[in-house]
Amino acid sequence: MSSESRELLGIDPAELLFSFELKKQISCSLQLTNQTDEYVAFKVKTTSPKKYCVRPNNGIVAPRSTSDVLVTMQAQREAPPDMQCKDKFLVQSAIVKQDLEPKDITGDMFTKESGNVVDEVKLKVVYAPPQPTSLNEGSDEGLGSLSYQESKGPRESETITSEPLVLISKLNEENNSAIQQNKMLQEDLVSVFLDYANVLGHDILFNSKHQINCPGIN
Repeated sequence: MSSESRELLGIDPAELLFSFELKKQISCSLQLTNQTDEYVAFKVKTTSPKKYCVRPNNGIVAPRSTSDVLVTMQAQREAPPDMQCKDKFLVQSAIVKQDLEPKDITGDMFTKESGNVVDEVKLKVVYAPPQPTSLNEGSDEGLGSLSYQESKGPRESETITSEPLVLISKLNEENNSAIQQNKMLQEDLVSVFLDYANVLGHDILFNSKHQINCPGIN
């Protein structure tokens, strides 16, 4: 097999985009597509190996198939100036034999000196601010559902609370009526008492006069 360089793997996306947030792990995925009819081994490298975790960092992609790679950035305590990142990734690929196992992949396979058909793709890292939560298209259905529930809720509440209000109103009316009747009864009792007092006073006066006019009484 002669040594040459040509595009072996299609890589999507063309750059690693991280929605940067302080003190939070952030992941970005890569899809590697074998564009050949051969078995292609790959290896992923970075200029900041302590900052990123790559799983898997190597493997073999069967002909005309794909393989997914997850790149995770460790939680960062501070943001870089102007959100500019200088980190880079390198995806190496080489055509290998069908019976090669991933555990047997070595760095020498991706050099031109190995005699393999090799390829290298450099990827840059881009930081973007986290996307704010917004209520735009796609959430109209949810908003409609919430709006319906909110508009339905108060009407049910009014239906439920109207009966106690009517009962309270009736009780207030009956209470006022009872107070009025009690007041009238008190007035009647006072009138009867006054009438009785007048009669009693008249009898006392009459008896007093009768005693004075009776003969034999000094």
